[in-house]
Amino acid sequence: MEDAGNRMAQQLTALLIAPSRELAQQLSKTLAATRAFQILAELKAYPQRQTLEMRLRQLRPDVVLLDLASEFLTAEELIRLITHVQPETQVVGLHRRNDPEALLRSLRAGASEFLYWPFEQAVQQEAVSRLRRLRRAETAPEREPGKVVVFASAKPGSGASTLATQLGLALRRLTDQRILVADLDLAGGSLGFYLRLECQGTVLGALDEQQGPASASWSSLVAHAHGLDVLTAPEVPSTELVEPSRLHDLLEGARRVYDWTLLDLPSIFSRTSLLAWTESTDAFLVATSDLPSLHLARKAVNLLAQLGFPRERYQVLVNRVSRRDALRDSDLEKIFNAPVHACFPDDGRALDRAVTMGQPLAGDCELGRVIEELARRLAGVPAGEKRPAGMVLQARPAFSES
Repeated sequence: MEDAGNRMAQQLTALLIAPSRELAQQLSKTLAATRAFQILAELKAYPQRQTLEMRLRQLRPDVVLLDLASEFLTAEELIRLITHVQPETQVVGLHRRNDPEALLRSLRAGASEFLYWPFEQAVQQEAVSRLRRLRRAETAPEREPGKVVVFASAKPGSGASTLATQLGLALRRLTDQRILVADLDLAGGSLGFYLRLECQGTVLGALDEQQGPASASWSSLVAHAHGLDVLTAPEVPSTELVEPSRLHDLLEGARRVYDWTLLDLPSIFSRTSLLAWTESTDAFLVATSDLPSLHLARKAVNLLAQLGFPRERYQVLVNRVSRRDALRDSDLEKIFNAPVHACFPDDGRALDRAVTMGQPLAGDCELGRVIEELARRLAGVPAGEKRPAGMVLQARPAFSES
């Protein structure tokens, strides 16, 4: 039992990419005995770049086990892509035989190990030991990383920006922790408008910043509102595509500095939103109760399922629910084919007042109370309590002057 426990402790999580079914089966048979790798998912064809990026960010495997034998040139490009997109993930090349040329070229492309049939147990264990030493050499984080919470609408105008903004303000009131709110809707972002902020730096500048929130120039990019650090969308709408590696680096940097990073995203059907979805710790799909939005929310749930996002990875929020609406939560869940996490009342008067003043929603309005309840659930703060100061990492926003 002790030896089995030691083998389990040495397991590394893995994404297996193997067009050769014979090679995959040969490896799988040996893993039953060696317990060297725990296969999280398997791709039976060499993936396109976007598919690979999303699977890497979703699964976060320790290693990628990559079939080099089927199409070496394609596999070689995938090694370079993997080590660029997710440098902390090692690549292990798989081959049918001990091929010196494939070994050398794969290592030069960035692979860490090379295994070949018959995948001997001792060879696998030695490779795992080397891989684990590489992982231990990485610098350990100084503190527990912060959370990334994303909001994307099923239909533009569903209120994702409002909920992201007001949830950030509610979290700030409840926790006094460091919070960043960023507007990634480059073509039509409205976060700056809601908070009455003048555009100084923008999220585009933050994406270009090589050292992220830890850099000396970060304070010139963020604006400050009610204790939040804010990255606004560009004042002139942009059609620039967000580079996946830049987004990943920005969010990894934010997680080291901020306790909460909230992203206001464009429609869920956009490439940027799907990329950010894979980086999130909590994700919210925002719909309203009108028929077009309900239809698009159902399509979005189906799309997320096709892309491999389990339903426990995100929540559906229904905004602007009127007392006159005949649909109940159970009816909405049947339409979406997914649970509804929360419904927000149509409180236009209170919201217009808050937007006009650039202020948080009043605590005594119905919409404000429902948003605060969502914030409490996210932060684990019981009703009627505020997180004590002893649990706060820093009482001011990370780069606020106030």
